[in-house]
Amino acid sequence: MMLKLQSHQSLLLVKFNRVQLATSRTGLSPFKTESRDKWSKKMDFLLSVIGFAVDLGNVWRFPYICYQNGGGAFLIPYILMAIFGGVPLFYMELALGQFHRTGAISIWKHICPIFKGIGYAICIIALYVSFYYNTIIAWALFYFYSSFSSILPWTNCDNVWNTPDCTNYFGMDNITWTNASRSPAEEFYTRNVLEIHKSSGLRDVGGVRWQLMLCLFLIFTIVYFSLWKGVKTSGKVVWVTATLPYIVLFILLIRGATLPGAWRGVVFYLKPQWGKLLETSVWVDAAAQIFFSLGPGFGVLLALSSYNSFTNNCYRDAIVTSLVNCLTSFVSGFVIFTVLGYMAEMRQVEVEDVARDKGPSLLFITYPEAIANMMGSTFFAIIFFVMMITLGLDSTFGGLEAIITAVLDEYPDQFYHRRELFVLCLVVVCFLGSLSTLTNGGAYVVKLLEEFGVGCSIIAVGFLEAIAVSWFYGIHRFSNDVQAMLGKAPGLFWKVCWVAISPAFLAYIIVSSLLKAPPLALFDYKYPDWSIIVGYIVGLSSFIWVPIYMVYKLVWTPGSLKQVGGCVQSPETVSDAFSSNVTSASFSRVPCFPQRLAVCLRPERTIPDIHAENLNMATVP
Repeated sequence: MMLKLQSHQSLLLVKFNRVQLATSRTGLSPFKTESRDKWSKKMDFLLSVIGFAVDLGNVWRFPYICYQNGGGAFLIPYILMAIFGGVPLFYMELALGQFHRTGAISIWKHICPIFKGIGYAICIIALYVSFYYNTIIAWALFYFYSSFSSILPWTNCDNVWNTPDCTNYFGMDNITWTNASRSPAEEFYTRNVLEIHKSSGLRDVGGVRWQLMLCLFLIFTIVYFSLWKGVKTSGKVVWVTATLPYIVLFILLIRGATLPGAWRGVVFYLKPQWGKLLETSVWVDAAAQIFFSLGPGFGVLLALSSYNSFTNNCYRDAIVTSLVNCLTSFVSGFVIFTVLGYMAEMRQVEVEDVARDKGPSLLFITYPEAIANMMGSTFFAIIFFVMMITLGLDSTFGGLEAIITAVLDEYPDQFYHRRELFVLCLVVVCFLGSLSTLTNGGAYVVKLLEEFGVGCSIIAVGFLEAIAVSWFYGIHRFSNDVQAMLGKAPGLFWKVCWVAISPAFLAYIIVSSLLKAPPLALFDYKYPDWSIIVGYIVGLSSFIWVPIYMVYKLVWTPGSLKQVGGCVQSPETVSDAFSSNVTSASFSRVPCFPQRLAVCLRPERTIPDIHAENLNMATVP
């Protein structure tokens, strides 16, 4: 397909909004005109990004980490890490996806081909996430179904799954709470939902819980029909799944603020402990929290932004969505801690004694326990678990879309016109991979995958991505790409962050996590040493594709590994590439490398695939 103006002149002159592009016979390939899905509305994209970034971790992880690391004082390192680390990486990924208009695998031929293994690693990590994350949503669906009762099943100790240790202190006098005591909500979660008492650990996880398998099947059915047609369908679904949690959060915030003792929880949540700022662990937790909360490195931002128009203001999108994400985390803390203060008031203990639960236990034990003893408990339980389901679904949409976009863009001939079938196969693989998490000991598997399947692997991938873009692709070239889209180059602050501060931010998390890895435990079960080794193998199984592809690329690329070839040069900007007066000043200079290595480092194509309709071009055969 060749492109020409309606005047049929040999020289193409195109006005692309703020960017003037001209091309003559420079030896560069013309733009492709093959169609690519686009977001129907700008809000479809924004809600999809917000829905991915705002997930269950915003509700359970941030409040716990905040009070654990100094309350209000924690906001200082959190904000600093967001400004200098999280938001710049978030902005970088949105800009990369929008400019190159492709997924996490094929984008590397535009940037630095030898790093293509990063794309494969991202897809494998996304698979591991789908193996356990959707199981947590299935737990929430089980609770949602159980909430349709006049008396919530975790309100009292009169159920078949309860033990003599079950202690109900709400509305009771002279109740003694001991270390052996278990609340009705805890026993409902561990003995009815998980049935974890039937498993002795990872060596004997027991059978699959058919109730949870049915819940997971329903979750993946929703996921499939939300993703099978691409962003045209998922962009509509997020109008519900991304907005509903905010309505529920507001309702729960108002209800929590009216509970007796709520103020105790708020004071405990925000009371600053300035001495904590001198502890290294606080800064590590702040860095890790903002990274996992915003989600750069997961390939989702690349995928979602690749369906934007070329001149979309991705800078504004990055700022807006990052602010929404951080504010959601902060407000969620009030929702959680007003209830924890209420529970402390009822138990007549300190808030610290109530707030020991973290992770899923905070959402499946502590909060449901408080809801069960509120007026209108059934209503609040239903909307709370609807919120959890929708928060989880949004993130699942994003994670699987990253895989779908990456594979379809890398192998268009095989899968591009078979998207529905590919999505079905992917969902089936994710469902089968999740079966081990649906067993009696499935919670142990979930914890292991959460710690090692993602953990350091995704941070290392994000670190290499930042290095590849800033140092190998070149910060000057990347800045010119942004200028081609927005009409204005990024400022000095962003360039310094991309080149030095953000990579250092990620390296800091990696080193600290490896040096100070805490012992892994869940409930009363301590993970054996062999399971930790298995966890590291799982983590390595994704990241190892980065060096494997590097070796593959070097071995199969023609050229000499000893003979030094010419310096690698490529156009700095789209306008340079299409200018009839291309000079040496228009090219970026890279140090001379051996011939084969130089080919592996040089972008195969620096011109994005832009729709012909975006350029107001007429197409002729």
